[in-house]
Amino acid sequence: MSELRCRKTETLEEDKEGHKLQNEPEGVQTERKFDKFKLSEIIIFLQRLVKVICGCLAAVACGMLYAVYLAMYHDRKYWFSVRQEMEREITFQAGSGLYYYYYKHMLSASSFQRGFYELTIDNKTVSGQTINAVERLSLYPELITSFIYRVTGSQDFVEPIYFYVGAVFGLQAVYVTALFVCSWVMSGSWVAGMLAVAWYVIIRPDTTKVDHAIPLRENWALPYFSCQVAALTGFLSNNISSATEMFCYLTMSAATFTFLLVWEHSHYVLFIQGLCLFLLDFFDLMADIHKVYLSSLLLAYLFQFQNPNLLSSPLLSLLIGSVLARYFQYSLFICVSDFITNFLLCQESFQTPSQDLFLRLTQASVLPFYFLVLTVCLLSTLETIYRRLSGQPMKTKVKLEDGRIGEQPEVVYHVFHTLLFGGLVLVFDGYYLWTPYVCMFTAFGVCSPELWMTVFKWIKLKSLHPVVLALTLSTSVPTIIGFSLWREYCPRVLAELAEMQEFYDPDTVELISWIKNEAPKAAVFAGSPQLLGTVKLCSGSVVTSLPLYSDISLLKKSEDPYQVYAMRSAEEVYKILTSQKTNYVIIEDAICNELSLNRGCRIKDLLDISNGHVVYDKGEIHSLSKHGRFCHEIKMNYSPYTNYFTRVFWNRSYHVYKVNSVISFQY
Repeated sequence: MSELRCRKTETLEEDKEGHKLQNEPEGVQTERKFDKFKLSEIIIFLQRLVKVICGCLAAVACGMLYAVYLAMYHDRKYWFSVRQEMEREITFQAGSGLYYYYYKHMLSASSFQRGFYELTIDNKTVSGQTINAVERLSLYPELITSFIYRVTGSQDFVEPIYFYVGAVFGLQAVYVTALFVCSWVMSGSWVAGMLAVAWYVIIRPDTTKVDHAIPLRENWALPYFSCQVAALTGFLSNNISSATEMFCYLTMSAATFTFLLVWEHSHYVLFIQGLCLFLLDFFDLMADIHKVYLSSLLLAYLFQFQNPNLLSSPLLSLLIGSVLARYFQYSLFICVSDFITNFLLCQESFQTPSQDLFLRLTQASVLPFYFLVLTVCLLSTLETIYRRLSGQPMKTKVKLEDGRIGEQPEVVYHVFHTLLFGGLVLVFDGYYLWTPYVCMFTAFGVCSPELWMTVFKWIKLKSLHPVVLALTLSTSVPTIIGFSLWREYCPRVLAELAEMQEFYDPDTVELISWIKNEAPKAAVFAGSPQLLGTVKLCSGSVVTSLPLYSDISLLKKSEDPYQVYAMRSAEEVYKILTSQKTNYVIIEDAICNELSLNRGCRIKDLLDISNGHVVYDKGEIHSLSKHGRFCHEIKMNYSPYTNYFTRVFWNRSYHVYKVNSVISFQY
């Protein structure tokens, strides 16, 4: 009875309040409704703000943790903190140490302006040539890093090499942060960003080259490309304000310009991206943003000393020509020898990826979900294109209930992006351009309710409410994936940091020590471009060639020193080396005695083919010449080799011979 009386009392009070509202003037009622509406707007705004703040904190945290992880792993792998300066520099592999040499040069110069001027008229690097090293080697990362090191007074508390390595690792943090943001913007959930970063770290050997060659140009450039893609993704989104759109546009312009400035191959990457945007523009799925490319190309052309490669780039051809692929450059192989052509085609970057790549992606669960997400998004995109061609208007704002993920311009762009770059991976080994965006695209898909809703619309799900199920799957699926990845790969990652690896190259250390202590300062060294990059870095000596494959003139110069591995006479090799004013030639046993299964791509095989020292017998290639292989014969120490060359240093890996200025005819 007491409960019934309470309910009656509550009902009477509610009725009284209702009568009061009805008796209030209309203006007061309108004001009350406005206040409630305003309060709900504030609550929604605060919810979104909290979500954005949490997402930004998670993105920054992921980037910083990844940078710390790289620094710790690098120190464990190379024992970096306990090495001497020269031993640290030798860890820059694949000839990449040459870039660090110019960073050291900028710091040792009397002023930044003086160092910059000396690099533009560099006559102390390549024998017999004065080059603009800033243009030839795209040295803006070293210029900017050395400038920051000077003006911040960092020399008081951090060594130059740590500052340089830290700058690269910091950019890698920006890289993964941009991938996080990109996946977050597309899916609406920052869980997608965390999953993208997790996959990126797990398959790190297939997503980046920063582990073994820190100074490479792509390690400096690709973080800016990632920022550009993230800004482009935001720009293509329909539900952004005009201020956000302008911010994305300016970010795209700045990132595109920087990307063009620091990597000589960047315009090829932007050409592929330009094709994606052209397809979106062709189907009227986006606004025209090609002026971003035009302005960035113009600025990069001016800053790179009127670099002609930018004017003849396929990107510019795409922007100003009606035939998209007509101007794609093959001039790299024009007017060069068979050796240079075959040498470039045998480089790792021109090889198709091994099956191990796809196996590793499958084991990390990336590839199966990637194919699922790509299939759904591609089919939905094709539906959208069909509707556009049929004259049906596109919705300005796609709702979750519509189940049309292919009508989102940012999704369509990334479908084209991943397909075109994936096609390149099948042609050559450009995996590091594709796999990071596979991680990002896959993470977006499994965390996107729109993707699951699109599937349910196709199968016409009626037993369960499709919206509720889509929201449930977009949360539960990434949670299950994340838990399984944490359980399997977290112990492996921690084990990598705990394991003390050993990287030591005593033969190279011994060689560089001899050059610094025994060879004349003005001596000119010949050898393989990769080794000469290390020689230049650690000793500062003049060399005959550089490990730079985008410059035709330097590529041609690298062919001559390689003749020490050909079947040539002592007199022929002597004339070749003296024509380049060589004082010492370094012969590497690893090249001379190479036993690779891919015989057609060994240096000595390429030289034999170029020099016409091969015969074909029943489909097999055999080397044949009246002279023995020079690198073998010279080690025998008999005439006429001793007439032209004198051995001055040797160890297990290297033999250094002085090129005699006066020929001694002793038999």
